Order: sequence, then structure tokens, then C-alpha cells
Amino acid sequence: MASRPDWLKIPWLGADRRRHDPYWDFFISTPPADRANSMLDVIRNAPEGNVFPTRADLHSPEVTASHVKEMASYLGADLVGIIRLDDDDAGNPFAVVCAVRADYDPHEAPGIGGQVPVQNGLFVTFVLSAWIRELGFRASMTTSLDGARLAVAAKLGTLDRTGKLVTAEYGTRVHVADVIRTDLPLAAA
Repeated sequence: MASRPDWLKIPWLGADRRRHDPYWDFFISTPPADRANSMLDVIRNAPEGNVFPTRADLHSPEVTASHVKEMASYLGADLVGIIRLDDDDAGNPFAVVCAVRADYDPHEAPGIGGQVPVQNGLFVTFVLSAWIRELGFRASMTTSLDGARLAVAAKLGTLDRTGKLVTAEYGTRVHVADVIRTDLPLAAA
């Protein structure tokens, strides 16, 4: 009969250890004392860059939309949708909505660990909008549009009674990144 080493305890097996770890709670719940330790302001305040003067030859709007979705997924977006904007004041007829999985709601977890989905979403939208500008079309990130409602319009999920996006894949554990407004000819999907 083989003996079982009861003295060997493996910390990552068994119950959720995060719940009992005071450092984990601090990492998730406590905002940084110095805003320079957060990448959110750095990415949001970075200059957008110029639109390439020569527009790229594109396929149909359907193929271009699939390329945009593939690029967003490659950059880390878990859900991507495209909708037509009817009343955009800047003359951009389309919006690209990206969402990333979030273990913690960034509105309730102001710590650096709780803001990881916001940083991931900003990275996706920043690079994706730069890529669209390299194709010769306007693209800018905006916080003025209601991302959750646009995500519902893009058929990424539904809204619950509190106004949070609920998806089939992740439930409410999802963060909608800043919306990209663009004049890139796309098919809403």
C-alpha cells in the first residue's frame, strides 16, 4: 500500500485562495495612490496619429468587416460587433464595438487588478483605430457613446435591469471598451 504524504499541501489546488488573501483584495479593490501607475490615462491621452493619405484598396464591406473583427480578436477582444451610426456628428457612419472578458467589474474594483479589462480594451481599440487610419480612413476612440447599448445593437448581448451588458459567452463578466467611430466602409454585423 502506497503512503500518501498528508504533509504536502499544494496551495493552488482546492478552494479559491483569492478570497482569503489580503494582498489580492488590496490589488483588486484599492486604486493606485499615484495615477502614473495606471496605463489608462497614458493610453487615452496618447495622440491618435494621422490618417494615411492614400486609401487602401478594399474588398467588399462584408470582407472588410470580417478583417476588422479578426484583427480585434487577434489584439485581444473577446467579442466584436459593427453597427451603423445614423446621427454621428463627425460624419463617421460606422462604430466598432469591442468587449473583453472581465473577472471583476471595473466600476466596482478600482484597483490595478480590477482595471485590467479596461487596459486590455483600451489597447485593442487604440491599436485597431491606428490600423484603420493606416488603411487611409478616419477612426477615433470615444467615451461619449454608450458602449453597452451599442453592444446590444451589434447583437453582442442584452442589457439587464441595471444597464449592464449580459452576453451568452460570459454573462455579466464582460467590459465594453471605448467605441471606435470610423468612415471605413463596413457591413454592420
